[in-house]
Amino acid sequence: MKKDALLALIAETGYNVGYGAKKHFATYDIVEKLPGWVALFSAAAGILALFIPYMEQKWIAAFFIVISIGTAAILLYDRDKAKYADAGSQLTARFHELRLLYQAVKEQPDGVDLPSFEKQHKDIQDQALQIPISKQIFMSDWYAHYKFFWQGQTKWMDEQIHFKLFRDKMPLGMIVALFAGVLALIWLAFSSTPIFVSSFCKAIA
Repeated sequence: MKKDALLALIAETGYNVGYGAKKHFATYDIVEKLPGWVALFSAAAGILALFIPYMEQKWIAAFFIVISIGTAAILLYDRDKAKYADAGSQLTARFHELRLLYQAVKEQPDGVDLPSFEKQHKDIQDQALQIPISKQIFMSDWYAHYKFFWQGQTKWMDEQIHFKLFRDKMPLGMIVALFAGVLALIWLAFSSTPIFVSSFCKAIA
């Protein structure tokens, strides 16, 4: 395999392995931290309800009940969370090996076959394929995108893949959710306009 083709292949494998590592870490972070934050905000809302009448509304209580039920589902992953951290660490190690291999191949002369480097790539890829855990927690995909593209170093892969903001750096589900949220806000704004106008007219009458 020639240099250019091998560089592109290593970059693609680097993306798959690096993103996989971040997804495992994302699942670990969600399982480790989210229940504590939910408990904190639920307790804070309960305390505030003692002083702020608005916080006594039923929909607020219902919201926190739903969140608590979701947290109970998250706790099902708790006993295996160390496995996700370990898998993430192993994949990260393979990711760094791929980055070093990429730099080594980049220094080779153009137009020659590189069988030894090709074999190294295959060995790292085969090792990486044995590590992942298929079951990942809800929302780990969104969080993994943030951890990989906005916290990690992806410049060496971008030389070959040329990541795009909406195509690669933002998950499709997030784009759809944001678009739906904007539409919902627009609908609420326009549907509430007559009420606001009526209240304003009464106030100045």
